[in-house]
Formats: sequence, C-alpha cells, structure tokens
Amino acid sequence: MSKKLLKTVFIRTIPIMTGYVVLGIGFGVLLQKAGYSWVWALIMGLTMYSGTMQYVGVDLLSSGASVITTAIMALVVNARYIFYGLPMIDRYKNSGWKKPWLIFGLTDENFALLCSTEAPEGSSDHLYCLLVTIFDHCYWMIGCVLGVLLGSAMKFNTTGIEFVMTALFITVFVDQWRETKNHIPALSGIIVTLACLLVFGKDNFLIPAMVLIVVVLALGKKFIDSGDGDKESEKYLMEEEDMMP
Repeated sequence: MSKKLLKTVFIRTIPIMTGYVVLGIGFGVLLQKAGYSWVWALIMGLTMYSGTMQYVGVDLLSSGASVITTAIMALVVNARYIFYGLPMIDRYKNSGWKKPWLIFGLTDENFALLCSTEAPEGSSDHLYCLLVTIFDHCYWMIGCVLGVLLGSAMKFNTTGIEFVMTALFITVFVDQWRETKNHIPALSGIIVTLACLLVFGKDNFLIPAMVLIVVVLALGKKFIDSGDGDKESEKYLMEEEDMMP
C-alpha cells in the first residue's frame, strides 16, 4: 500500500469528510439527548452506517417501535442502495475478501465518488475502492461519536436540530428540480406522499408512502425515461447526491 494511494484517497474524500462529520454530529447530539451514550453512537455508526436510518432510529428507539416496524422502515429507507449496487457489479468482481465490505459501505457519496474517479496509476482498483470505503466509514463514525460527546459537554437547547435532515433533503429536492427538466419523479413523490398522509395520518403515512413511491416509479419507468431532460436528471443524481450514508 503506497503513500501516494493513501494521499490520493484522503484528498478525494475530504468533501465527504466535511459532510459526514457535520451530519454525524447532528445525529450524535440527538442520540445523546435521547439518553444514549457514545458507545451506542459508535455501534450504530459501525453496524448501520446509514445516516437517514440512524436519524429515524433515534425516534424508533425512543418510541419502543417493534422489530417488524423497524425492519420494514430500514428496508424501505435503504432500498435505493439496490440500484447503486447494479453499476458496481463489474467493478467489484473478483475483489475477494474485500467484496463484503465494499458492498456494505456503498453509500450515496461512495457511489458518486467511485463512479467519477479511478485508482491512481499502478494501484489496485479494488484496494482503492476499499480505502475510499474505509475512510468514509471512519469519518461517519467520528462524527457520530463527537456529536454525543459534544451533547454531553455542552448544555444547549437542541430543539429543532432534527430538522437538519429535512433541510438537507429540501435542498437536494430544490436543486434537482432546478437542474432537471423532467419533474415527473419529483411530482410523483409529492402526490403519493400527500395522498398517504391524508389516508393513513401523520403517524402512519411514511412506510406506505415510500413503498408506493417505489412501486409508482418502477411501473412508470418507461414513461419517465421518455420524458424530456432524462439524461440531465441521471447525470445530476450521480454527481449531486446528498451528503448522507
């Protein structure tokens, strides 16, 4: 393992580090205020490695949600990784013992970075992918633990801090709307979500809405792909994915 490879990986993952540490701190603060120590933050960051699900997980832990509810929520929230994995099949082929870690660590940001970069000349591509995955995972865990420690050391009003994820997704939504001409996926998500909110109520609409969105997008794929601006939409989604594992 060369110093050149390590330096390259570190430099390329700096933007991911800034996002992961900040968002990880937000999660850690919420977890600490819910009564959990940094050990829980480390374990969740290590084993779950899903920012969206970890934020949701704080409420699930606090409310005593059932195992079935938690499992369904985790499946729906993380279903997008199935689509990220398909383009990486060939690249991860014959990676040996590295493959399980590469699959587990494939987040939005890892996917965007690996799709737009290659290993330095003379370096193993599988090792390069693994190091990117390890570095990013470490950044996330550091942010989660720091959040709990800061939440314990600093006494401040954390009301509204959970809105960080909502704000992030709103920003991504607005940027995607402005950068693409095809608004069918976005409008589908809004309509389905509002319909489920009216039918199931604010406490039970999330899972049905996410399931129906996946179904609607899958069934309408050909129609969506035929819309204007499809190529621009695909390019944007690859390059401007939100900064959350």
